[in-house]
Amino acid sequence: MYFIQPTRNIPYLDQVINTLPSVQMIQIDDIDLYDPTIIAIADVQDYLIHQWNLPTIVMAFENEGTALAQAWELGALAGWIWNRLPANPEHSLLKIDAQYKRNQDSRDLPSAAELQKRLLPNPIELTNYRVETLFQPSAYLSGDWYDYWKLSDKEIIFYLADVSGHGVTSSLLTSWMAAFHGRSKTPRELIKKLNGMLVQENIEKHITMIAGTLNLETHVLKWSSAGHYPPAIMFEPNHPPKILNTSSFPLGLTEDLEVEEFECVLNKHSRFIICSDGALEPFDGGLNEQFEQLVFHLQNQSFQAPEHVADDIAILSLCRMN
Repeated sequence: MYFIQPTRNIPYLDQVINTLPSVQMIQIDDIDLYDPTIIAIADVQDYLIHQWNLPTIVMAFENEGTALAQAWELGALAGWIWNRLPANPEHSLLKIDAQYKRNQDSRDLPSAAELQKRLLPNPIELTNYRVETLFQPSAYLSGDWYDYWKLSDKEIIFYLADVSGHGVTSSLLTSWMAAFHGRSKTPRELIKKLNGMLVQENIEKHITMIAGTLNLETHVLKWSSAGHYPPAIMFEPNHPPKILNTSSFPLGLTEDLEVEEFECVLNKHSRFIICSDGALEPFDGGLNEQFEQLVFHLQNQSFQAPEHVADDIAILSLCRMN
């Protein structure tokens, strides 16, 4: 941390500096040369006059309460009295620094959320097919992810994944998955490759996923699941929904992940839909009741995500039009 040399006489200055041996003394005229993210300690009057951008703990005399209040309004992190330092000032500095960094992280979250959304795939135009998606984080950042890309003019690959837990670590893994865009040609290859990397890095997170390929000419859809719930659902006109259940492990638990591949045909006006488990959250009841309600609303195209959700929601739907 920095200690900005006061411009006025401070009788207690040497005592304070001796109490804080880890700080670096700097001059006011040199402030612009230093790291603007490191906390500085400074006299309150200097802070009010110069109003620099460094995060600052201001020091004042006992009769300068008004000056302290003005400094706080300008953004000072804390205010101390020159001759009444905290009982353990080094510990107090560490706590203030930690809180400041947490606040800075929070301020960055809206920008990070925008960046994450930009990593999602752009809308894609396909002959006789429409791809529909929903992406709604429960907070700023999401641990759910989907992606798709063309393997050729007649085939696409797609996946939807759900990272365990919440928060920044889970969302960072979604960005990591985005780096695999275009690097696999089959569902099994994609799942195996992601699993190998996850186990190798020992991140202590697991990922559930459904991945598939769709041939736009034959309408054959091949897909694999890695421990994902809810299962994929296929809707066909005049038929009950098909629940495509599987039994498998998530990514990141074992190197020897068995990946089974399934196959179906999308008939005219059929829809193949995969969701993250957050899509169950808007509904009441146990897991089975929630899933039944989800299927009902997806079938009737009446699913609406609440404005505020407890879990991230992602939905990917492949719709054959003709």
